[in-house]
Order: sequence, then structure tokens, then C-alpha cells
Amino acid sequence: LYNWHAVDTGNLAPAGWHIPTDNEWTELEDFITNDGNSGIEGNALKEVGYAHWDNDGDPNHLGLDIYDFTALPGGCRNSSNGNYGNMGNYAYFWSSTEYYNLNAWYRVLSCSNSEVYRNTPIKKYGFAARLVRD
Repeated sequence: LYNWHAVDTGNLAPAGWHIPTDNEWTELEDFITNDGNSGIEGNALKEVGYAHWDNDGDPNHLGLDIYDFTALPGGCRNSSNGNYGNMGNYAYFWSSTEYYNLNAWYRVLSCSNSEVYRNTPIKKYGFAARLVRD
């Protein structure tokens, strides 16, 4: 898990790859929606089933992994005390797009929801970073 300052260095991805921008994340979400999976964008990206997700078995939140993204609920690292949390509940992913001096855009998938959420936490949080080929 990386804080956004590590993402911003440009050194996390090998040559030919990069951390997706907020616009690239939106493009992925739009593609999933336009591909007939509106309302289940998060499920379409989660690993198949519930193996690693703390889920009550609700079929509306079942991971489908339609696009081989295989999102896992790695949780996050707290910005104030460094503790790890939400493992099994959430998959957080940074974008490379800054929102404001202290914040940057990210996406999150939840064990209890079928969508992809977008928000701007403070940059000190530790989240996963997915890569996109240039």
C-alpha cells in the first residue's frame, strides 16, 4: 500500500506502464457501464465470488471479475496512526490525479456494494496502485 506521494514520484511503475489518472478510471467505469454492466461496475472488477471479501452472501454484491481485473480487498493504511484497516471490506486504488494540495482522487470497491466509488481522501492514506500500459 502506498501513500499518494509515492504515486506522484512516477517511480512505482516500470517503463511502459503508469498509474491511471482519474480520467482513465472514469473511462474504465464508462466502458463497463456501456458494456451492459451498469450498476454492477464494482462487481465486474472484484475477484469471482466472496473468497477474500467479508460478505454476507448477498448475491447482489458477488464478485464477477468480468474483465480479469481481480480486485482484492486489501484495505488501507490509516493516515494518522499507520494502522491497517478495512482488509476484507474494501479495495482502494489511487489515481495519479491530484484534487487539491492535500487530496487526490481514488476509487474504492466495497464488500457490501456493487458499484465503484470515487472520492478525494488525504494523500497520506495508504492504498493500492494498479497500473495501466502506456
